[in-house]
Amino acid sequence: MTQLIDRNDPRYFTETSSESYERHNYRIVYSNKQSVDVTNWEHAQMLWFQAPAQFLSHIEVLDKND
Repeated sequence: MTQLIDRNDPRYFTETSSESYERHNYRIVYSNKQSVDVTNWEHAQMLWFQAPAQFLSHIEVLDKND
């Protein structure tokens, strides 16, 4: 059986950073060559899973313009 790290152990952590992980924008590309740009992964996933599979092509990862 695997021994887990106890919560009181200094090696235990729940996050590596409290800052935003969103470093990218995303482009959902449809099979008809139309696309939609979104600013976070959750929105990209929502659009992807709500669209019928035959209309989907791919998702592009875009650098943020900060």
